[in-house]
Amino acid sequence: MSKIENKAENGSGEGVEKGTADDPKDDKGLGLGVIFFMVAFLVCFLSGWLLFPKLLYSKKEQPFNFDHKLHVAEVGDCETCHFLREDGTFSGLPSMESCLECHTDEPMGETKDEAIFAREYVAKEKEVPWLVYSKQPDCVFFSHAAHINGAGMDCITCHGPIGESTTSRPYEENRITGYSRDIWGKNIWGIKKHSWDRMKMDDCAVCHKKETGQQGYCFQCHK
Repeated sequence: MSKIENKAENGSGEGVEKGTADDPKDDKGLGLGVIFFMVAFLVCFLSGWLLFPKLLYSKKEQPFNFDHKLHVAEVGDCETCHFLREDGTFSGLPSMESCLECHTDEPMGETKDEAIFAREYVAKEKEVPWLVYSKQPDCVFFSHAAHINGAGMDCITCHGPIGESTTSRPYEENRITGYSRDIWGKNIWGIKKHSWDRMKMDDCAVCHKKETGQQGYCFQCHK
């Protein structure tokens, strides 16, 4: 066999051996790439899950702390402060006029919050700028009369056991829409444990379907 043929055979053999030796390296590189991608994806996903709500919502404190439990014990029910007028409209948050039926410009207790209320609002006859947790978009009309009188619903169904609270939790406002986080709900996955966990249109539709057999019409809630 000539030297040229020997070189050709040796060259072919070396090429095969070299190619075979490189294959495991290529597989290892691919595996590391997949692992790196999965880890990076998981880090980005968890970061977004944990950080996005913090970036999307701003927290604001109420003008002062309000003790619902104390007031319910004093007046006996929710309707004393939150009531339906004779024409069927809902009074909403109590006005200063309602508060003055019990309060004067002197604190009735020794709490710091009541002192702020008496000094900054009662004495100045100034309405308290409460931040409404259940604030709905401007295009939504909600009839309390239809749900309280018509359906006989309890306040707890939508607002939860707020009458048992002794502190005012922070108000979380969506930086984009300007509405309360209570509308969307706290759970980023949209999972509900209680009927009052959120106040989205879908929740209203599910309840209407269950109680009346139909979801209702757009014009009933939207204006």
